[in-house]
Amino acid sequence: MCMQSNFQHAQAAHCESGVTRNLLKSIGVEQITEPLAFGMGAGLFFVYLPLIKINNGPAIAFRNMPGSIFKRTCNSLGIKVTRKKFSSREEAQKLLDKKLDEGYAVGCQVGVYYLPYFPKEYRFHFNAHNLVVFGKKDGKYIISDPIMEQETYMTPYELERVRFAKGALAPRGQLYFAEKKNIITDDIIRQAIKNGIKKNVFDMLRIPGPVAGVKGIAFTGKKIKNWRNKFGLHKAGLYLAQLVRMQEEIGTGGGGFRYIYAAFLQEAYAYLPVDELMRLSHEFTRAGDLWRTAAVQASGIYKGRLGSQEDFNMMGDYLLDIAEIEKKAFKDLSNINRH
Repeated sequence: MCMQSNFQHAQAAHCESGVTRNLLKSIGVEQITEPLAFGMGAGLFFVYLPLIKINNGPAIAFRNMPGSIFKRTCNSLGIKVTRKKFSSREEAQKLLDKKLDEGYAVGCQVGVYYLPYFPKEYRFHFNAHNLVVFGKKDGKYIISDPIMEQETYMTPYELERVRFAKGALAPRGQLYFAEKKNIITDDIIRQAIKNGIKKNVFDMLRIPGPVAGVKGIAFTGKKIKNWRNKFGLHKAGLYLAQLVRMQEEIGTGGGGFRYIYAAFLQEAYAYLPVDELMRLSHEFTRAGDLWRTAAVQASGIYKGRLGSQEDFNMMGDYLLDIAEIEKKAFKDLSNINRH
């Protein structure tokens, strides 16, 4: 049996920010909460890619590329990160076992479809989930999946299967871990908070083109108003189901991410005491509430309770309202970051 003695499983709202917090705590960085990790890692995002299909629906993402939260957070804190992908399954397991023997807890990007402890209704082909492997017992790996209440176990075959899942964002056995860091000062955390805000402002306001950030939210809202006439009620409903799935079932994308970001701004106030942070925290909570309301509206359409053009117009208007709230909030955040 091998186990990372300093690692403690803790449940989280989102897989990667939870993994980031748990891995940092395992190397002695106790100050970093999940909201701080999410904000330092610039976790808030939106992109709508209608030409790319996932599960027969348009690609809609409420998060940046897998691994970015962990990488940005560690980089801002001055913590060295090792990340590796593999072409060989044998080499992937060999390095994982080696790092476990050395006492590391190891993050892995995996596909969710074959996770044995996932309820069947949550299993579909999505390859950007994150978990931690922190030991081995009786031939099985000890798994800390932040969305689960307790640690769990996987056989080598089960773990290999999800580490080498096929399809979009195929993880290719990807693993990552953080090197030990002795002292993280308040000044380091303060600068990491500023770096995270600056990056998130850029991602949500300044990426060129109409499909990303707040422009992408508004663009999607306008498109939704045309879906009923363009695709027919059935297909339009399936597209809305895709949006809700990516928003609420995979990583709490829409409303949940806004609530985490609101918590980040509240916690950031302890290191960057600018009163505007608290007001903007409430604005992101308001955006989160609207995302949840939009999800209820979308569910009514794809489940057949709603279906008129007016229902689609209302759905689109929710996203247009959200885009305006988040646009103003991020513009105000860009001014705060000058403090």
